[in-house]
Amino acid sequence: MRLSTFKSGLGAVVATFATSVAAFADDTLQIIGQPTNGDTGFQPAGTIVARHLQGLEGMITDIMAAIVIFVTILLVVVLVRFNAKANPKPAKFTHNSPLEIAWTLIPIVILVIIGAYSLPVLYLEEEIPQADVEIKVTGNQWYWHYDYKTADAAFGFDSYMIGSPATVDAKADPGVVPYTLNDAMVAKLKKSGYGADQFRLAVDNPMVVPVGKTVVVDITGADVIHSWKVPAFGLMQDAVPGRVAKAWFKADKEGIYFGQCSELCGKDHAYMPIEVKVVSQAAYDAWLVSAKKLFASADAPQLVQVASNN
Repeated sequence: MRLSTFKSGLGAVVATFATSVAAFADDTLQIIGQPTNGDTGFQPAGTIVARHLQGLEGMITDIMAAIVIFVTILLVVVLVRFNAKANPKPAKFTHNSPLEIAWTLIPIVILVIIGAYSLPVLYLEEEIPQADVEIKVTGNQWYWHYDYKTADAAFGFDSYMIGSPATVDAKADPGVVPYTLNDAMVAKLKKSGYGADQFRLAVDNPMVVPVGKTVVVDITGADVIHSWKVPAFGLMQDAVPGRVAKAWFKADKEGIYFGQCSELCGKDHAYMPIEVKVVSQAAYDAWLVSAKKLFASADAPQLVQVASNN
């Protein structure tokens, strides 16, 4: 239904909405949250939660590294000083009270330090604040659906990976093979303002939110368990059919942030990306006006260029 509607309504969308879309398109959006080949660190933190999570990970890694180094040094000392050649007559004591107290208390102190930092971070992540924008996110095989509700309207739209069959029209996209990166696919991505590096990341209809506002997402699944994950936001929440879970984020900076479904959900699990465009309040308000018109009808074609990064 969605694909046939897309094909029949494409011309009408372009004619009707090209002017309004251009009016609020932001050509300066920077791609911030994106995986990079060869990198081993985190994506840039885009929220306060992500910054605290990355700080917690760094602190625990430092503690573990110090423990490993300390234990390794102890092992080397024991091997050198207490081998059979260097110490032919071994000691016969059975315990050492000060040492036993030390190796009991020191781990307790370490765990208290970790807990004192991690529990507030967990509270920050799990305590849902008052929402400025609330969006329902539904995972489907294999795309996301976003439902917005404002004071004067409610609308929703599907979000497919650019290059999935639902976004490919044989006449408009000659040579494009679904899920395949070739010259025609690169041209299709370029038409939407992306490059080859955004293949399997960019979507036709991204989630759009205003910068610096608290966004609460109500996450569920329509068929099987999915997981809505945006690493730069420090956000990952399973989408379970029959249950609604809440999560939140407040993006610090305008830009484009990518994520992926992170729960194995079927054969096309790898083609279920997430894209969030964080825009200024003015651009968001303008997008809302256009999106309300475009997505007000269930039969409306599911296509709109929002906050374009051309």
